[in-house]
Amino acid sequence: MQMTKGMKIGEAKKYVAEKLSVSVEDLTDAVAMREVREEFKLGTIRSFGGYPKGLEVKHHVADLLGININCLDRFKRQAGLI
Repeated sequence: MQMTKGMKIGEAKKYVAEKLSVSVEDLTDAVAMREVREEFKLGTIRSFGGYPKGLEVKHHVADLLGININCLDRFKRQAGLI
């Protein structure tokens, strides 16, 4: 969010926390964030079967935060999806 939208760190954390419906403090809570990552299909730190990985996670992040991710956009163009 800092680079994509030119936000300061505090503003970026607040933006992401609002999108995830958590507090800014929860962003650093591993237990709370594990549940959030599972709920929003944002992947987990360790890859487990049945959980999203790689580009699928990037797709969910881009949709959730309303941002473009270059490698995801490039993949979509090469796959003829856009």
